[in-house]
Amino acid sequence: MSEFEVVRTAHAPEAIGPYNQALACGNLVFCSGQIPLVPGTKELRNENIDAATRQVLQNVRAVLAAAGCTFDDVIKATVFMEDLGDFQGMNAVYSEHFGAHKPARSTVQVAKLPAGARVEIEVVAIRRIGG
Repeated sequence: MSEFEVVRTAHAPEAIGPYNQALACGNLVFCSGQIPLVPGTKELRNENIDAATRQVLQNVRAVLAAAGCTFDDVIKATVFMEDLGDFQGMNAVYSEHFGAHKPARSTVQVAKLPAGARVEIEVVAIRRIGG
């Protein structure tokens, strides 16, 4: 069995189920899906897709930072949305955060997300160990 490291931060919402915010295995970091919960308050920022996506990506950024990564280290993202009609709004905010870096990505519409969220995003990143 491979050794792995549990990644945790108070700057992103605590897991709401039996999982970790992220696990690092070697130089790979697997971040669990983040929904638009505000860390500490558990307030759901869900008033529109822009606010929801912005909060989700703030949470993702915090988990990545706890693992020693940034958005530039992300190699794969998966976006889960309740309504693909919100795709353009989500994509605009996503583009602001990733800039010129364009990791592989899948976007799927789902019937329902935890806590009634509009969007959830999970990522896989490469951690540059030792420099």
